[in-house]
Amino acid sequence: MKLSRKQRDFTAALTKLLVWAHKQGYEFSLGDAWAKTGHIDGSYHYQRLAIDLNLFIDDKYQTTTEAHRPIGEKWEKLGGTWGGRFRNKDGNHYSWGESRGKSK
Repeated sequence: MKLSRKQRDFTAALTKLLVWAHKQGYEFSLGDAWAKTGHIDGSYHYQRLAIDLNLFIDDKYQTTTEAHRPIGEKWEKLGGTWGGRFRNKDGNHYSWGESRGKSK
């Protein structure tokens, strides 16, 4: 599958996730969706297949992986990979096609 197709599939799934999460009362600002540096080698951010979502609940910024759990589990049901499952937890990381258990 071409990278551009994967990127479009990722964007479509992310849209579904954000609409669902908003209906649940979650709010976000966007973190890294594309980067040239600053992440581990082979990062999906470099391919535009990952995003970091900054989560707000009741106007309070959430910094724990656990706060992201319901959103991460929904993301997994949509076919994505959630950083909360990584060996080095990265709860605000949502990627498309990245393998679970990846060390970060």
